Amino acid sequence: MKLVVFDMDGTLIDTHGLITEQMGRAFTSLGLEAPTVEASRRVIGLSLPVAIGQLAGSEDADLVGRLVESYRTLYRASLTESADREPLFPGTREALDRLRGDDSAILGIATGKGLTGVNRILGIHGLAGHFSTLQTPDHNPSKPHPGMLLRAMSETGADTAETIMIGDTTFDIQLANAAGVRSIGVSWGYHDREELVAAGATLMIDRYDDLDAAIASLLE
Repeated sequence: MKLVVFDMDGTLIDTHGLITEQMGRAFTSLGLEAPTVEASRRVIGLSLPVAIGQLAGSEDADLVGRLVESYRTLYRASLTESADREPLFPGTREALDRLRGDDSAILGIATGKGLTGVNRILGIHGLAGHFSTLQTPDHNPSKPHPGMLLRAMSETGADTAETIMIGDTTFDIQLANAAGVRSIGVSWGYHDREELVAAGATLMIDRYDDLDAAIASLLE
């Protein structure tokens, strides 16, 4: 058996433009200076309150709470403007289909996105049946705390030697390290390849066509 756990934003779906746009609007809606696109990109992958707290440079729970609510409202509203703002990265569906067809593979998600959003996106792309465990901040601490992977392993019966984390940010690699599992960094996401390598990614891939061989090499 192998448990293959994917991050979502920046790994499975390309939401960089949508997230950074709505983050800026959330801040300006409260009369605050919008964070730069680069600053917003850097916190994608963290749970929303943690990400916004970092961007705001504040531990004021009331302020962070109002920014979170503004962001969520704006994000949901933006989805009615276009159905194509949360696309899969090239090769994602084919890679997931191949893994789903492998009887020894169990697939999971570990993401900073809320469970409602995860289920909505999986439904849009027809992927709900691919994943056996969904780990979100609704019932776990934010990355890079190991809770998401520990819970995924507990739910599926996998051990650390059978589990691989796949993600695009240092938070994903740090999550894997904290949980004692190996990781595959993807170069098409929101943190640079060099950062993922420095954080301790076990392997790096540049396209989904290389995923199967990377997984097999880690489980030999």
